[in-house]
Amino acid sequence: MAVPTEEVDSHLVSLVAPAGLEAEQYRALRHLVEQRHKDGDLSVIAVSSPGVGDGKTTTAINLAGALSQASNAAVLLIEADLRRPSIGRLLGFEDSHSVGLVDAILDPRLTLADIVQPRPPYNLNIVLAGQTPASPYEVLQSARLGELLDEARQAYDYIVMDTPPMAPVQDCRVVARWVDGIVLVVAADHTPRALLEAALDTLEPHKVLGLVFNGYDHLFSRRHAQHYVGYYSDPAADEKRSGAFSRATKKVGSLLRRGNGAAARSRRDRSGSQ
Repeated sequence: MAVPTEEVDSHLVSLVAPAGLEAEQYRALRHLVEQRHKDGDLSVIAVSSPGVGDGKTTTAINLAGALSQASNAAVLLIEADLRRPSIGRLLGFEDSHSVGLVDAILDPRLTLADIVQPRPPYNLNIVLAGQTPASPYEVLQSARLGELLDEARQAYDYIVMDTPPMAPVQDCRVVARWVDGIVLVVAADHTPRALLEAALDTLEPHKVLGLVFNGYDHLFSRRHAQHYVGYYSDPAADEKRSGAFSRATKKVGSLLRRGNGAAARSRRDRSGSQ
């Protein structure tokens, strides 16, 4: 079992600064998840992104941290991005390659309890990725993953999964069938609008909880922008779900275009000053 010996990463504001403004933004997302959970149809939440480097892992940990602030909530964070596992490092575990999700999928003798480990002093339990598989796709499409998540549903109120990005691999798409809801993270000045549209096209609209827009420094000060910026939409809350979904996509798409323009202007300004 891995042992947490280091401090958690400073970007995990729901854990290191739960009363701060940055953490408040994650509590807005927590509120949505809690309301859907009370309705009885949401326990397993996947956090993904259109591509690599959009901030999905930080968002997944911060969402789990926000949910765990309720003392009576049982929260499990699962590292399901088997190609780029980083939760162990971000949470300060000494050995991030201990027995984990992959081991339990490949060896049915291992139960969920065998791979869960606490992260004191937080009210949070973790399942790390475990051994590096030869084929992450084959591991994630195994029915054994569904069995482990069924175990988790019985033991925990909320299960947050850090899943692979939607591109360039297909891993997240096979995980999506096991989850109740999906949060999609996009990054200002980084996520191409076309990649966002392609990601949304592959997901079942009724499972998309919303879009998290990460790193837009025109909405908050630069100090806050490095963590998290905004939660934009809950398409499932609208009776005309497809209409809300379309409006959310257009809104974030326009911000992505503005963000890219701001980045271009910034680059021109820097080059002009040299």
